[in-house]
Amino acid sequence: MENLLDYGYWGLFLGSFLSATIIPFSSDILLLGMLMLGGDIYVTVIVATVGNWLGGLLSYYMGFFGKWEWIEKWFRVKEETLLKQKKLITKYGSSLAFLSWLPLVGDVFAIGLGFYKTNQYKTSVFMFLGKGTRFVLWALLYHYIGFQGFF
Repeated sequence: MENLLDYGYWGLFLGSFLSATIIPFSSDILLLGMLMLGGDIYVTVIVATVGNWLGGLLSYYMGFFGKWEWIEKWFRVKEETLLKQKKLITKYGSSLAFLSWLPLVGDVFAIGLGFYKTNQYKTSVFMFLGKGTRFVLWALLYHYIGFQGFF
C-alpha cells in the first residue's frame, strides 16, 4: 500500500499544482481523497501546499513576465478584469496573495499581482501561508469531523 500512496502523493502534487492555474480542478477533493486512503496527514498537507503554491507562483510569473495578449490567450483573463483588480492590488499589495486560494478570483489575483509587479518575496510568502492555511483547515476538519458520510 505504501507504494500506491507514493503515487497518490505525486498525483496530489500534480493536481494541486494544476488547480492553482486556470485549470478548473479541486485540490481540496484530492487532499481529502488522500487522507481517506490513509495518507499521512502532515505529508498530505505539505505536498498539497507546495504543489498549489508552485502553481500559484506560475500564475504570478505569467503575469509578471506576460503581455496582455498572453494573459488573455492562455489564462482567458480580459484586460478589463485586471484593470478592476488594480484597485485592490494597489490597496492591499502583496498581502492579497493570501487569498489566491479562493475559487474563481484567486488565479486572477495571482496573475494581477505579477502583472502589477508586487514584491516577489512578500507575495510568495503570503501565497504560501494562504494556501497552507486552507489545506491545514481541511485536514483538521477531516481529522476531527470526518467526511466518510459525504463520499
